[in-house]
Amino acid sequence: MKLTLIAAVLSVSLVACVSTDNPTKNTNNTSVETLTPSATLAPSDQTESLVLNNNIITLEQIMADPDWFGRAPESWYWGDDSNTVFYKQKQLGNPLRDLFVKHLATDKAAQQVNLSQHHIVADNNAKKNANGSLEVYSFEGNVFVKNVVSQSVTQITHTSAHERNAMFLTNGNIAYRIGDIFYAHNLTSGQVVELANLQMTDKPKAVKAPSSYLAKEQHKLISYIALQHRNSKLTEQQQLQLAKQNHTITETKYYFGQGNRVSHASLSPAGDKLLVSITEAKSSRDDSDIMPNYVTNDGVIAAEKVRARVANNRQYQETLFIIDLNKGEKSELKFQSLPNYDTDVLAKVKQENYARAGKTYQSKKQARNIHLMQMWFPVKWNENGSQVALMLEAWDNKTRWLTTVDFAKNTLTTQHQLHDDAWVNYSFNEFDWVGNDALYYLSEESGYAHLYHKPLNSNKAQQLTSGKFEVSNVTLTQDQQRFIFKANIKHPGIYEIYQVDLAKTVTALTDLGGMNDYALSPDESKLLIEHSSLTMPPELYVQPLSADKQAKQITHTVTEQFKSMPWAAPSIVAIPSSNQKAPIYSRVYLPTNYGQATEKNRAVMFTHGAGYLQNSHLGWSGYFREFMFHSMLVQQGYVVIDMDYRASAGYGRDWRTSIYRHMGKVEVEDMRDGVNWIVENANVDPKRIGTYGGSYGGFLTLMSMFTEPDLFESGSAIRLVSDWAYYNHGYTSNILNTPEDDAIAYERSSPIYFAEGLAKPLLINAPMVDDNVFFEDTVRLVQRLIELEKQDFETAIYPVEPHGFVQPSSWLNEYRRIYELFESTL
Repeated sequence: MKLTLIAAVLSVSLVACVSTDNPTKNTNNTSVETLTPSATLAPSDQTESLVLNNNIITLEQIMADPDWFGRAPESWYWGDDSNTVFYKQKQLGNPLRDLFVKHLATDKAAQQVNLSQHHIVADNNAKKNANGSLEVYSFEGNVFVKNVVSQSVTQITHTSAHERNAMFLTNGNIAYRIGDIFYAHNLTSGQVVELANLQMTDKPKAVKAPSSYLAKEQHKLISYIALQHRNSKLTEQQQLQLAKQNHTITETKYYFGQGNRVSHASLSPAGDKLLVSITEAKSSRDDSDIMPNYVTNDGVIAAEKVRARVANNRQYQETLFIIDLNKGEKSELKFQSLPNYDTDVLAKVKQENYARAGKTYQSKKQARNIHLMQMWFPVKWNENGSQVALMLEAWDNKTRWLTTVDFAKNTLTTQHQLHDDAWVNYSFNEFDWVGNDALYYLSEESGYAHLYHKPLNSNKAQQLTSGKFEVSNVTLTQDQQRFIFKANIKHPGIYEIYQVDLAKTVTALTDLGGMNDYALSPDESKLLIEHSSLTMPPELYVQPLSADKQAKQITHTVTEQFKSMPWAAPSIVAIPSSNQKAPIYSRVYLPTNYGQATEKNRAVMFTHGAGYLQNSHLGWSGYFREFMFHSMLVQQGYVVIDMDYRASAGYGRDWRTSIYRHMGKVEVEDMRDGVNWIVENANVDPKRIGTYGGSYGGFLTLMSMFTEPDLFESGSAIRLVSDWAYYNHGYTSNILNTPEDDAIAYERSSPIYFAEGLAKPLLINAPMVDDNVFFEDTVRLVQRLIELEKQDFETAIYPVEPHGFVQPSSWLNEYRRIYELFESTL
């Protein structure tokens, strides 16, 4: 069977979608009824081309190295003059990246930055001094200081050690960290002072007099022993006096005990305090957590060490300390001051599980395991170093606390508590200081992620944004009066850039449509925007800080070959739900004359991975191969639907948590609604619908085919999860708790328990060096299917592939099999 059958070639225009309500003031009145890229984009020779032509989309082209259609700008940032833009771009044919600079004052193309100059422009995360004239940053483990006006760069350290966390102190010195040692560096004198040396050992014991009977008698009877003790005591006393009387001696060691490690440490800008979080120096993985790698350089099977399973149930906690560097004192910050620190938040869950086993669970208060939230910067000091804010979370995933520290009492002060009976989102936890006496933070407490402002001396926070949309990527302006952010205000699938002030006035700053991410220029006059649309990969644009100004495209990385192809632009459809009021937003790909054909259409449902991911947006999808595959299917007369089922990102807290304790139920209900919709509205034969998806999408392929066998005629599960007890802790315990506490949730959410329901052809595609979803999930499921005497399934293995395939040959083989499955069964 040829894989490039000729069929109708088409381009489907975007259609109107249901817009979300917008109760927030928006100064931009652009209509959102037509979901097409906005005309405010500057014309260029890189515009989208969806004109019908004679190009035939083939699997061979789709699954080739993606370099063929373009190498989008990556890791982009502003130069500190606000007139240059830096970005990385992948080299053609290999994984290396080059750094480019684009000068906005000229129309010349971006220039590659010479490797010898990389240290000069590596200041995208630099920290400035008080007046903004200097900035400090690290590059390849060394510290540099740049004069912002003259652009001169001075290398401060030149060592084989790895200096990091470079910052300016309020006294004008800089500070940095090497391992667990913190240093201050005087830029005028060049003197380096050790501020703190964090020792993961027990504190050395002082010389003690004999205490036991035997020891006392030994000292009486054996002169040598008594002499040695006296000499040790004299040496100890002399060292103590030397350190006390000689100011050149450094005594900055702080001891945290054998068997521990530093989880996080953060130095105050004043250089007088250090916040340290300590945890047990123990791997979360078990010795049995290995992954066999069969295709190795030396031909010998390698047992790769991989992540732990959630079933290992290793409970995690940290201990917080504040070190007063001036006094040389270390104090523990205990969690007892946190509200609900000892609440049994899983009482109802445990009662249900105990009852199933014929037992009774007695709830009692017990200190919860608490730690700094796992995010890039869970500790933030205010500008003058007088106060610090911490984002803490409970190991059970139900509560987070935003706290400050009462330094007089060395206790935590709760500024905000967010509790969720399901789980606190791992996104939308941004926070920072507004001046020295107020905080801003994101919270889902209203049902959607919104921005809040809270003075430290107030018991109540002010909600600055509201509505059925989600706020993220917050930037506070230098006057500390406005917040710039990204949000999907006008439609769940359109992300624009906005600003809000303390009076709650929201103003749109962009009107580009599609998907937009941004960086504010250092002088706050412009936005650097990464913009993409349904059928066009990301490019960079620059726009003045106003929506009525035109955005100018500054990169042109998409190839002419890609733009000449007849890609099918999906419609974004709000499919009505039979289970709730909110619709299910979906990408729907329709062939030409889909409603006029005498024979009903075939259809394929693609199910996106990750669970908490949004794919039915109006930007370029990370599933770009699938987008191209769907365009090929449309050429051949298929209808394709791709749904943001419940649990997907972008639609608020209730949508996200609807799968709590029962994954694979509400999602399959939504999949059925999608099937019914295309049957009723796209002339689809209900007996000619197949499904496929990878990772979480592979899991849902299994759950739909095992629990609702009438729904699809065939399906392909890629890098599938068959038993959630074998997946990782961080993701799985959020949704299902742990197997020890909530076996009920795991058993009703894992496909392996429902494998007897398989009644239609199933193709399993499994990478073997997958350190995310282990190959073991496939092996155990296949054995289960064998024991159930199921016949209508096949397994394809990919020996050198990780979770996300890399080799084009593997991609091609995988999708040939999927294509052939649909061609032979639909």
